[in-house]
Amino acid sequence: MKKILKIALFLMGVILNAQTNSDIEAKVNELINKMTLKEKIGQMTQINLTVIANGPNKWTSFEPLLLDTNKARKAILEYKVGSVLNTTNGEARSNKKWNEIIEGIQQIALKESRLGIPVIYGIDGIHGATYTSNSTMFPQQITTAASWNTENAYNMAKVASYEIRSCGIPWNFSPVLDLGQDPRFPRQFETFGEDPYLVTQMGNQMIKGYQGDNNDVSNSNNVAVTLKHFLGYQTTISGKDRTPSFIPEHTLRELHLPAFKSAIDMGAKSIMINSGIINGIPTHADKYILTDILRKELNFKGVVLTDWEDINKLYDRDKIASSKKEAVKIAIDAGIDMSMVPYEYEEFCDNLYELVSEGSVPVSRINESVKRILNLKYE
Repeated sequence: MKKILKIALFLMGVILNAQTNSDIEAKVNELINKMTLKEKIGQMTQINLTVIANGPNKWTSFEPLLLDTNKARKAILEYKVGSVLNTTNGEARSNKKWNEIIEGIQQIALKESRLGIPVIYGIDGIHGATYTSNSTMFPQQITTAASWNTENAYNMAKVASYEIRSCGIPWNFSPVLDLGQDPRFPRQFETFGEDPYLVTQMGNQMIKGYQGDNNDVSNSNNVAVTLKHFLGYQTTISGKDRTPSFIPEHTLRELHLPAFKSAIDMGAKSIMINSGIINGIPTHADKYILTDILRKELNFKGVVLTDWEDINKLYDRDKIASSKKEAVKIAIDAGIDMSMVPYEYEEFCDNLYELVSEGSVPVSRINESVKRILNLKYE
């Protein structure tokens, strides 16, 4: 009898989840049909909090932290920006301050914009709610992995999700699923180490802790995760951050892919992309990795997010684009959904608008990304 009841409850959950997904899909399609091209491009744009905070420029803000409503209205109402991230001046903020700032942002987005689409706020809380004052700090991932106890990873994520969500932030850029193979690498402490199996198991438990057992990110105790950094981020030739890698195909698949595949199967909502270069191709420009592997092979349905300024790097660092405008085209063609701009958002929005208007990027490609972003927001 107990077994029958368990099966019945499981099937009921599957049916309810299917209905919920169907309802969201219908809402997203209805909204997409109402949106202008500028509104769609805005959804693909993520800016740093300093851009709309009270301060002398886009890069710094004054203390105490205050929202500059004129700057915020320009970004949200004129350029339709759909996402904000980070803190200002590297400071942890009180729960009260976070809610004050985010409430101000959402009031503009919900009450003053034409369609009332909320902004989605993201933060880097990789070992606790690190940008919330008086929050619970946990060991970095490498120390958690050294315990060989996956319950520690689950508990860290569970507490962090509660404390981050209490700030009005529903999106966390964690867990890190990179392999920490090189002791020279400056960010190895962020990883669960060099073993693919351990990384996979620890990562899975963090996803459960963040998104809940049923991936219900509408639950006010849960946050949507962002897996990072897809793919092979820390395995560089020089041992330095954001430098080239040489990773044979079989190594990429045997060692680096398993943790991401398992996390996607677990229901991870978003992925951040490797800032470096693999086998001569910048990952943000690599359609084979971002579309063929991630979308088609792994069947990832969520949001693909750039890392910090990485579309511009295709032009000014990697020299594979003749202009920042061409860099935008290359990245969007490869499979990027949202650009962590994070400062010069006008340039990104204007460039993408021109690319679509002149037929260099099809509207259908824009719609794909916007649907994924709106789906995450509805969830």
